[in-house]
Amino acid sequence: MKPNIPWAKLEGSGVILVCLHSLLVGCLLFFLPDWTLRFAGWDAVETTFFPRQSGAFHFVVAIGYYVEWRRCRSINLLLIAKSTAVIFLLVLNPWQEAWSVPFSGIADGLMLVGMFFVHRMAGRQARGPEA
Repeated sequence: MKPNIPWAKLEGSGVILVCLHSLLVGCLLFFLPDWTLRFAGWDAVETTFFPRQSGAFHFVVAIGYYVEWRRCRSINLLLIAKSTAVIFLLVLNPWQEAWSVPFSGIADGLMLVGMFFVHRMAGRQARGPEA
């Protein structure tokens, strides 16, 4: 007997968690850029403009993830953004940057793989058993 996993509910919960993650990162970068960058492993921050811009970007994508999922039950923006983040963070020579660069790349990769898998399973479950 197969377990009856509520994939659509898990997908919705996953989208909410990814949104909350992006909102938290956005808040830290936007409102506490100096502290956030020191915590993340950078010693000196000359200007807070770009960290704050990155925080604003995190707000936009978090809202975009949620709106797309609510309207269309789709996660295309999430998959594109997380794929881009993984490539960017892990190709940037992360071992010479701050500790947070490879950590963030791996974390985004886990979110990407997890959401892709749950989305596929939710779609299969919605289509019903194959004939």
